[in-house]
Amino acid sequence: MTKGETTGPGPGDRWKLLLAIAGLVLLTFAVHWPALHAGYIWDDDDHLTANPAMTASDGLRQIWSSLAVSRYYPLTLTTFWCEHRLWGLRPMPYHLVNIALHALSAVLLFLLLKDWRVPGAFAAAAIWSVHPVTVESVAWVTEMKNTQSGVFFFLSLLCYAAYWRRTRTGMYWLSLLFFAAALASKPSTVTLPVVLLLVAWWRGGRVTHGDVGRTLPFFGLAAVMSLMTVAEQQRHIEGIGHAWTLTVAERLQLAGRNLWFYAGKIVWPRDLMFVYPRWHVAGTGWGPLAGALLVAAGLWIMRRNAWARACLAGLGCYVALLLPVLGLIDVYYFRFSFVADHFQYLASAALIVLLAAGMAQVVRARGAQVALAVAAVAACASISWTYGPVFHDEETVWRDTLAKNPGSFMPQNNLGGLLFASGRYEEAAEHLQIAARLQPRIWQVQLALANTLAKLGDLDGAAARYRVALALRPRLSEAHYNLGVVQTDLGQRDEAVDDFRDAIAIRPGFADAYRKLAVLLMDRGDDAESVRTLRLGLLANPADPGLARELAWLLATSPDPASRDGFAAVQLAETISRQTGNRQPDSLDTLAAAYAEAGCFDDAVVTARRALALARDSGLTDLAAQISSRLALYERHEPYHGEPR
Repeated sequence: MTKGETTGPGPGDRWKLLLAIAGLVLLTFAVHWPALHAGYIWDDDDHLTANPAMTASDGLRQIWSSLAVSRYYPLTLTTFWCEHRLWGLRPMPYHLVNIALHALSAVLLFLLLKDWRVPGAFAAAAIWSVHPVTVESVAWVTEMKNTQSGVFFFLSLLCYAAYWRRTRTGMYWLSLLFFAAALASKPSTVTLPVVLLLVAWWRGGRVTHGDVGRTLPFFGLAAVMSLMTVAEQQRHIEGIGHAWTLTVAERLQLAGRNLWFYAGKIVWPRDLMFVYPRWHVAGTGWGPLAGALLVAAGLWIMRRNAWARACLAGLGCYVALLLPVLGLIDVYYFRFSFVADHFQYLASAALIVLLAAGMAQVVRARGAQVALAVAAVAACASISWTYGPVFHDEETVWRDTLAKNPGSFMPQNNLGGLLFASGRYEEAAEHLQIAARLQPRIWQVQLALANTLAKLGDLDGAAARYRVALALRPRLSEAHYNLGVVQTDLGQRDEAVDDFRDAIAIRPGFADAYRKLAVLLMDRGDDAESVRTLRLGLLANPADPGLARELAWLLATSPDPASRDGFAAVQLAETISRQTGNRQPDSLDTLAAAYAEAGCFDDAVVTARRALALARDSGLTDLAAQISSRLALYERHEPYHGEPR
């Protein structure tokens, strides 16, 4: 052997490595297997199932160039875009990919720790792969942001380690490329360059100018993505209104509390839930932050000891990876809670590595190390296996959350909306009423509750809630329209007219509002205004056959001679009838009335007979009786002037 050569791993070592990798993959799939039977939950619609970019012809352009397409996770959304073309919206393949990405991250973490010669490398990777705080990220399709960014995060660290060890320039640029991919998958990976400096300090005992210089391109990428993310979050937050206003002191106190909360869930992963209670920051105090600073100061004082430097570097990585979500900057999710399991997906790996390495250093006996590692993996796997089915579907998620956190607005509101969509209106009303009490100034919940009460027949209650929603958001066309419908049913016709007009003023293309308004105007004998309304509606919605049919009918049958125009009615009605293939009895009925008003009684008779036959064939007995009575008029060469249908 010549000088400088080292022996590589022998065949036995390679087999051990392959077995370890296979074991990690199998363990990850075994524990997260329940996710394969799950569906979609909250936010999956925004990112995937109802995201227009997934089906648009220029979807990829939208994903990469716009902050308005879901959130700005362009590489994650690109993966969804590709998956959508491979297997549509079947949920199982998406969950399979998510588990595979998490397993790959666990393998990469293991290889990275082996490269750094960290004690307890396999135990750390195994514990992290099955730890309960990772279940949310693995079982939730949307959180492929975490699992995919994790793969690129660890690949970047591995390439940088190879560059640092052998000064291979290609590995450096590959590391930078993987970091860019991690950022494009989830921007919270912006603190990776801080991790690089912490690792350099841990391994070399100091941070050199060269270390700083090498990380500058990483910091540059991180700065660009940070600015984009702050802009995106601000836009999203402003869209719903601020639900919090924190001072600098409160943000620091919140950060201290969050650090200890996440550490507690890693060490003792019990009472996990999708939405944790939202704390009152004012009662947090300085204790948690002071405790964290004392720990850091103590380790810094003892940094000449290898163990203290390792602890400080590991805890530094843990804090750095949590930094974007500690509360120092606004995050949309803080509207509901200041903490979430998916926020600490990568940070949990740093603390688990530190704990596993510490265990390996304290417990020197190989047998005892294996026993402790197996016990830790088994305990975590057992909890994760039990917790995984919570994410089976959205209703299960919300009911589990409410069982653990009944005072949370989000699950009350979202479960109410889910129950409404499935027609379970009484149950929906119960949850939405609680949500409205918890957050009375959110117009969406007031509108949802109003819609539910209307379905239940509580028209007065619905009208009151619509007015509350409009007080919170005056330019809400849907609320004006629905209030108009309720007021019509309550006999408050003049008020309904005003609300339908308001709905049209806010949304000029609101076809249903034009129709409802026209009917009310006809009811009070103002056929001329009704004709004008329908004409305006048709101008705004030229392809709407319903508006065209209503206008044609009114022009042909209005009791007001000044409002009738038989020839205009014929033009409209013939167009509608052609568009429907002359196979719809109501369209043919309208055409027959138009012919009669225009004096074409022979055409009216032929058309009415065809409409009558179609109505009878379709079992529309009431319509058939009406057409029959009108047919008798046409046969006597008399037009029909009567009530709106």
